[in-house]
Amino acid sequence: MKNQEHEEERKRRENHTNEQVEAETMAASAATDGVAATALRSVIQRVHQAAERSGRPPDRIRIVAVSKTKPVSVIRQVYEAGHRCFGENYVQEIVEKAAQLPDDLEWHFIGNLQSNKVKPLLAGVPNLAMVESVDDEKIAGRLNRMVETMGRKPLKVLVQVNTSGEESKSGVEPSGCLELVKHVSQNCPNLEFCGLMTIGMPDYTSTPENFKTLAKCRSEVCKALGIPEEQCDLSMGMSGDFELAIEMGSTNVRIGSTIFGAREYPKKN
Repeated sequence: MKNQEHEEERKRRENHTNEQVEAETMAASAATDGVAATALRSVIQRVHQAAERSGRPPDRIRIVAVSKTKPVSVIRQVYEAGHRCFGENYVQEIVEKAAQLPDDLEWHFIGNLQSNKVKPLLAGVPNLAMVESVDDEKIAGRLNRMVETMGRKPLKVLVQVNTSGEESKSGVEPSGCLELVKHVSQNCPNLEFCGLMTIGMPDYTSTPENFKTLAKCRSEVCKALGIPEEQCDLSMGMSGDFELAIEMGSTNVRIGSTIFGAREYPKKN
């Protein structure tokens, strides 16, 4: 009899422990999600203030919430807070997440894109709104052909420019920017050229020069194509420098850790 009572008591404690762990896990998840939604509101306020300082209407600045490595549950919480534009760096990750989230999200692909990943990207993300990282004629051509083959409407793209000169960064050299933009505009009817993108140097003291270089590239492009600069996006600025980027003309900021917290990479064995 005593053994039976001991066993029942053990099971009660075990159940209580399991329930407690589950409750703590759910609370931690809710807290994380709540933090992301709160952080989004703070970012929106900071973007509006930076836009006002630069004398531009806040609705001209697009916030791309970069959700790389973050779980769908946290993305959904930011979505439920009213945000719709999200960015991802890897094809497999964006395809997996897009399948689990509402189709009115506007996905931006912002990472280096290889030719063999174009078809999985376009097929797996029907609501892909933009590819921000077109950096050579080969990838532009591959995207153009695949959009046509799949019968998709023209895909919005940005040309990525390597403004820092770092070998580790993707992007066309500033001197080759105009030639690539002309190729996209004139030879890729299934792509809609929308502007330029750059990733500045980690040392933010040099970032203003990177931003100035991209703005100069835009001026050259717009003059050559005969389009107003207001119709050519500048995607520059991330968590550490988005306010400065806006003050220097950015219309598209890519913000990850300031909204979602530090990235969570799998631990290597």
